[in-house]
Amino acid sequence: MSTDRLPAPGPALPRLRDAFLAAGFTPDGLLELLGAPAYAALARSETVPALRATRGDGPLETLVRLFLLQRPVPYGRARAALPVDDALADGWLRRTGDDGGEGGGSGDAVRATVDVRPYGGPEGQNWWIVSDLGCAVGGAGGIRTAKDTGTAAAVDAEAGPAAGAADRSRLVLGVGGASTTLAGITVRTPVARALDLGSGSGIQALHAAQHATSVTATDLNPRALRFTRLTLALSGAPEPELREGSLFEPVEGEAPYDLIVSNPPFVISPRAADGARLTYRDGGMGGDDLCRTLVQRSAEHLADGGYCQLLANWQHVDGQDWRERLASWVPPGCDAWIVQREVQDVAQYAELWLRDGGEHLGDPAAYAAHYDAWLEEFEARGTTAVGFGWITLRKSGAERPSVTVEEWPHPVEQPLGEEVRAHFERRDFLRAVDDAALLATRFRLADEVVQEQIGRPGADDPEYVVLRQNRGMRRATTVDTVGAGFAGVCDGSLPAGRIVDAIAQLLGEEPVELRDRTPQSIRLLVEQGFLLPVREA
Repeated sequence: MSTDRLPAPGPALPRLRDAFLAAGFTPDGLLELLGAPAYAALARSETVPALRATRGDGPLETLVRLFLLQRPVPYGRARAALPVDDALADGWLRRTGDDGGEGGGSGDAVRATVDVRPYGGPEGQNWWIVSDLGCAVGGAGGIRTAKDTGTAAAVDAEAGPAAGAADRSRLVLGVGGASTTLAGITVRTPVARALDLGSGSGIQALHAAQHATSVTATDLNPRALRFTRLTLALSGAPEPELREGSLFEPVEGEAPYDLIVSNPPFVISPRAADGARLTYRDGGMGGDDLCRTLVQRSAEHLADGGYCQLLANWQHVDGQDWRERLASWVPPGCDAWIVQREVQDVAQYAELWLRDGGEHLGDPAAYAAHYDAWLEEFEARGTTAVGFGWITLRKSGAERPSVTVEEWPHPVEQPLGEEVRAHFERRDFLRAVDDAALLATRFRLADEVVQEQIGRPGADDPEYVVLRQNRGMRRATTVDTVGAGFAGVCDGSLPAGRIVDAIAQLLGEEPVELRDRTPQSIRLLVEQGFLLPVREA
């Protein structure tokens, strides 16, 4: 018997997709069936609320139990929900005998061989992400062992030992916060060629297939490429070109890409003495070298005007400014926007990823030894903390590239792809205009900007004025009286210089002096997206 338990995207796949749609095995269908609390709990890998909500015997309950909760169901019940014989033949299901499947009855039961999770596309598409059993969320530590489920190995023999064993190195995870964050920040303008570097279960390749003529997906793990193929096929997307290999090796010497996206194995982990690592998270390089290498080498694989967008972790090194350190990664000829969303001290960081790997559930002495190895590695490298965030490069070819490195831990409104594109467009504008041209430009206040006045109750004048965005990055900035007045009348009808002159007259100031000092404030408001230049027709 073959040891390969991954499904094949065979001719029956469209019938499987039709069965999912007919049963409502979609994000909206799940929310309606489970209710918001159980739906949210499922995203946290908590299954009890969903089990309670699927005690019926309808097709949707059956599919949720099979593919999300990984429970056996009687063959007859499965046959009422999907083309069960086709699913068995193509490897989506396997027979288990009567091993306690819920719903009662006797005879054969069937189980899912993979996790299939409904996922909503940006324009309301119904997609399905295919990953290893128990790996849709929660990392390797979320996998239920054979003992927990009463089944055989949760991972096929090609991936290595069973889920409870030591080698989980080739597991493929499904939908998680990192993958949805990257999908949300990616620029979605139509492109000819897109590259998903480190495709995993194929989420980024699936998104790219909607606006790219051709998509190439690469991964060091051959199982990940097979999952990518399954995800796109089941979701009705064109099959990408699949390449096995590390970083840019699979596409060396080929035509450049208009878009490169990557959710790489960015975890800063010590090298294991036995060489073992989880390929979905551990890149095998020291420190944050993998992310640095990816950023530095991206320019040679980008077409002019192309974007490279990735998630990353980076070290905060004692005695070095982390902003300067990351700015030094940016290759010549590329603009960059680097956003740090979170920082953890080294102890928090080690604990996070030890739990992700399930090590807290094993031998306490081994856990302590591994914990100590993480801290030893950080101490040797002078690492005091680790930053989490996203990096976007655009190959502008500019002699004076715009490199913005900032910390922004505040809530944002996803998707941000259009805001990312607009960020670089605003940088192009500011780089191209001197102060005289800036004052000759017409501006309008961005949508959803509000003004807040802060001061003591009853005071004649506010202590300060804040402009606040209610969309996108949701920035806030303090402005003076001139800045507040200027922003308030920017409707695109008058050049900036004429507005400044009018404000000078109202305040009794010398217009020439106000024209000299105002451009810097205007540039800041444009840079942060509060003011938008109006293009002349």
